[in-house]
Amino acid sequence: MRKILIIEDEPDIQELLTAYLRDAGYETAAAGDGAAALAAFENAPFDLVLLDVMLPKVDGFEVCRRIRRSSQVPVVMLTALDGEAEQLRGFGLNIDDYVTKPFSMPVLLEKIRVILRRAGGGEKDSRLRYRDLVVDPDTREAILAGRPLDLTAREFELLRTFLAAPGRVFTREMLLSRLWGYDFYGDERVVDSHIKNLRRKLGRDYIETVRGVGYRAAKEDG
Repeated sequence: MRKILIIEDEPDIQELLTAYLRDAGYETAAAGDGAAALAAFENAPFDLVLLDVMLPKVDGFEVCRRIRRSSQVPVVMLTALDGEAEQLRGFGLNIDDYVTKPFSMPVLLEKIRVILRRAGGGEKDSRLRYRDLVVDPDTREAILAGRPLDLTAREFELLRTFLAAPGRVFTREMLLSRLWGYDFYGDERVVDSHIKNLRRKLGRDYIETVRGVGYRAAKEDG
């Protein structure tokens, strides 16, 4: 299992990143300031670092500079600083990507997969299998009983989220945070609309409604 260090001082974003990455099959550790991040990096190996820039104690640029003294681990900066100067400063430290907030969680996950694949290390087969359904996050394909499904990006991410954590119940708020972004302020019922369309395309009740709570992958047959 690939391990990612999340360096983020905003608790809500740190929690969201942790939950989303663990659901995607990654092991995670988190730090809320630059000093704690450097200590964590020294004490354990990581396959990738998600690094905020505006951190207490030691800022993200300095954290990256110190990491680069001893390691070429992939680093993705996540920051509200969207100026050209800040981006150039980051790439000058040999980072792998610079992502500005607010960001799309599905897109961030794809960036992480691409970076880890490029870095090598034999990433395991990430395909998800459930009944006669196969979902491949790398190729963005969903195949039901040998038949490719024509899913929108949101529908695919909903399906991937459910199959990555069979039996886990996701509230509408959780799904909105993971798929629409932590700053989404629209109607939670948009989730219901996407679930309805996804169920129609699956042709079977793969997604179960947990009354008064949310949704989950339906129980296995038998």
